[in-house]
Amino acid sequence: MHTAAPPTASHRRRNLIIAVVAALVVLVTYAITTTLSASAADTLISQGKTATSSSDENAGTPASAAFDGNTTGTRWSSAFTDPQWIRVDLGANATISQVKLFWEGAYGKSFQIQTSPDGNTWTNVYSTTTGTGGTQTLSVTGSGRYVRMYGTARGTGYGYSLWEFQVFGSFTGTNPTGGPCNTATNAAQGKTADASSTENAGTPASAAVDGNGGTRWSSAASDPQWLRVDLGSVQSICQVTINWEAAYGKDFQIQTSTDNAAWTTIKSVTGGTGGNQVLSGLSGSGRWVRLYGTARGTGYGYSAWEFIVNTGGTTPTSTSPSPSVSPTPSTSTGPALPGGGDLGSNVIVFDPSQSSATIQAKLDQVFTQQETNQFGTERYQFLFKPGSYSGLNAQIGFYTSINGLGQNPQDVQIHGDVTVDAGWFQGNATQNFWRSAENLSVYPVSGVDRWAVAQAAPFRRMDVHGGMTLASPNCGWASGGYIADSRVSGNINPCSQQQWFTRDSTIGSWNGSVWNMVFSGVQGAPANSFPNPPYTTLATSPVTQEKPYLYADASGYRVFVPSLRTNSSGATWINGQTPGTSLPLSQFYVAKPGVTAATLNQAV
Repeated sequence: MHTAAPPTASHRRRNLIIAVVAALVVLVTYAITTTLSASAADTLISQGKTATSSSDENAGTPASAAFDGNTTGTRWSSAFTDPQWIRVDLGANATISQVKLFWEGAYGKSFQIQTSPDGNTWTNVYSTTTGTGGTQTLSVTGSGRYVRMYGTARGTGYGYSLWEFQVFGSFTGTNPTGGPCNTATNAAQGKTADASSTENAGTPASAAVDGNGGTRWSSAASDPQWLRVDLGSVQSICQVTINWEAAYGKDFQIQTSTDNAAWTTIKSVTGGTGGNQVLSGLSGSGRWVRLYGTARGTGYGYSAWEFIVNTGGTTPTSTSPSPSVSPTPSTSTGPALPGGGDLGSNVIVFDPSQSSATIQAKLDQVFTQQETNQFGTERYQFLFKPGSYSGLNAQIGFYTSINGLGQNPQDVQIHGDVTVDAGWFQGNATQNFWRSAENLSVYPVSGVDRWAVAQAAPFRRMDVHGGMTLASPNCGWASGGYIADSRVSGNINPCSQQQWFTRDSTIGSWNGSVWNMVFSGVQGAPANSFPNPPYTTLATSPVTQEKPYLYADASGYRVFVPSLRTNSSGATWINGQTPGTSLPLSQFYVAKPGVTAATLNQAV
């Protein structure tokens, strides 16, 4: 048995990172049993494979060091908090028979060994609460492409530290690296393709897989963009060729997926120069193959005459994952982080089946806490599912946001008020920061909604059936705010507002000013007359793109990314659906308090 020396102080540097919002994803699991037997014929299958971790103590103790074959000289070590994890991507689904952990002095007292087919859905194959470190040989029975050690209690005051993490087993199908590469057949030709965007109707995604060098796909002129093809079944990918048009990708990845949700990067390119780009020697498998562009080589979009995928070897056996609301794509070189899932206890979701009294009680409870909580650490998000709500007055305090979960503002109707006042500060609204309202239709009880705010309090995608006042009832003091992509059918009275910016909206009228009121692309705005009265008015907004927003449909939570607009005026949704792209929440990492900088960087 190998026992490492105790850790020294020079090895340890505390790195405390606090990330606020949401909670850990809770996922469905596969049934895999644990047993004491192991197959003596199984071999080491983890060495040299891609690894990642929840955190690294420092740059000298990366996750990869636990899979480099060196059991005494290099190691992974984590931050000094619980929980922490380290995982390895075996490259293909495998049957796991044994795991061997070579602990450094900082060991795990309570931990699990877990397997996953997709880097997202995890099943325990071993669990202990009495670990003592040293070298642990664990006989298990399970299967998966990913294997991880998930530590819940450290055995010392330091983090978790492993000289080596060895996984033994056998692949359940042909290793994706095996077999000759069939470069004579384009596996993508004629298959179903889609993209994050298209430049116009004449450059669809399908044109990149039609076998015609005279037709092409081209995207919008923004980053990131992607092109995706469905091969129809899981294939071993050995080569990808991109025949770029002049608008090429400078930085991009080739990614594969077995479920069209969890993505693994099999090739990263930086500094590409376009032309006919042949990416050979690839090792990966998937039913879906995606070109994911992060930096364009020109001022235009991404444009490819043809996207060619070559396959080789026997198609690997793949265990299809159970349906999950929370798979995650990855644009990094490591395995995918878990995405989507539960949003956390401070994200409060209402639906029309709840009584007005129940909803109002919760709104009041949070407001009582947040009305004066200017320097507190609490954060709250109210989400209203599509439908009609009556008799509500949602008073919005510090660090509180209220949003509708419809795809358009009219999908959620509040027959009542969404209110910000400054009674807590004797009518002085100059400190009413850090709150927001978005994606709701509001029918104010008195016909006028009050939004008495200063900075950092946006009012977006709102449909107010009536007027608005932007200060307290006594007018008081107020200092700046922002309305965008909204409609206010009545008059907006800024009262004491010193400055205000309204963009790409429709209003009934505007009456009042102090220092400067700016309007860009606002239908119903007063004429440009600065400095007397101080109205600065632009008929259109030259280039804009509304912020992405969360909504819900039958499949669960999704994020809608509005398209870029030029020379725009008025709200994006008044004449129909907002143009743009809908993405599942599973493509986004939901952070939790205590998540490390390393994990956030990987997610980004």
